[in-house]
Amino acid sequence: MHVTGRLLFVLIAALASLGAMSQQHAEQPAGDKEIRIGNVMPYSGPLSEFGAIGQAEAAYFDMINARGGINGRKIRFITRDDNSDPATALELTRNLVEKDDVHLMFGSFGTPGNLATRWYLNEKRIPQLFVASGDEELSRAEKFPWTMGWQPSFRSEGRIYANYIQAYYPRKKIVVLWQNDQFGRMLYKGIQEGLGDLNRHVLVDIAFDINDAHLDGHVSILKRTGADIFVFLGVPSTASQVIKLAASLNWHPVFIVNDASASIANAMAPAGLENSAGVISAAFLKDPSDPAWKDDSAMKEWFTFMDKYHQVESTNNSAAVYGYAAAEALTQVLKQCGDDVSRENIMRQAASLKSFNPSVALPDIRMSTSPGNYLPIRQMRLVQFDGRSWQPFGEVIETAFTEGMAR
Repeated sequence: MHVTGRLLFVLIAALASLGAMSQQHAEQPAGDKEIRIGNVMPYSGPLSEFGAIGQAEAAYFDMINARGGINGRKIRFITRDDNSDPATALELTRNLVEKDDVHLMFGSFGTPGNLATRWYLNEKRIPQLFVASGDEELSRAEKFPWTMGWQPSFRSEGRIYANYIQAYYPRKKIVVLWQNDQFGRMLYKGIQEGLGDLNRHVLVDIAFDINDAHLDGHVSILKRTGADIFVFLGVPSTASQVIKLAASLNWHPVFIVNDASASIANAMAPAGLENSAGVISAAFLKDPSDPAWKDDSAMKEWFTFMDKYHQVESTNNSAAVYGYAAAEALTQVLKQCGDDVSRENIMRQAASLKSFNPSVALPDIRMSTSPGNYLPIRQMRLVQFDGRSWQPFGEVIETAFTEGMAR
């Protein structure tokens, strides 16, 4: 209730400020020699493990600036910590627009924060590009033409897992442990929609909070159902605990985890590589901790980048790869803008991507957009962990079951 009230207060404040914004803020000066990019990330709080996305984006733009910038302009990337609080995200976004005069918002993390800022940014006609969320509500081209997603939708990803179960285990019993927020709900909704009549095989589903202290009890309950398939939908740190707990109970079901949790360094290794062997997921980016990519030229460039521009303890963070790939995609958009970095042209170019392949994306994963299609990445690959590496199987899957089309 505290957050809801605070969010209402900030929304009212945002409304009051609409009329006060000057034309100078609405239109960028033609002679400006920098591009100011705003960003909001959970550098603290329960989702701080995803702050690595923003850190990698900042480092990527440092690299771009060291190479001379984009079309003669340097990038000024201004990123703020919202502590995973949507009201704070809105307040910080307003400050980035009205005080820092950013050209656009890019890559801000999380569904609640992006939904909280979407109306404000669309009223101001500020691009809200490549949001770090797979919620389809952030890819509604007709209703919110200044807001565009980036990754495959959570709901479509859920359907991939449902289709896998239908194809390989149509008579097996299923249990689901899902994170109790919009992220987890959308993933689980996609599974339920995809399973259709097979939902009768879901014996139990348990929703857990991000800081849940009862994971051991949840896993014990799920084991006692005698289920054959265990679907986990959450974040890497929780996935590693759950995989380890299941192994400690001598329970070895078919284990499915969502893409955000499918990191060898952040989930499989902490859980124990032997315990994690056999885990199924779907992916669209390369895992930097996967030895399968040790001779890959793009990943060699990634490690060189991490050593030079983003010196951290571990270069194997999948969230950092996500940030790198998203920043690479935005760089392509800004290159396409040429000398016209007006907000209108930035949005126009973002909606004109043609089969762009981020260097750290899996082979055959492409980004394409149009004025009516605001879901840039609509492909994934099913993968299985063999105790050392992710092994892809099947064909590239088009995930756009409910495409981000005008609606």
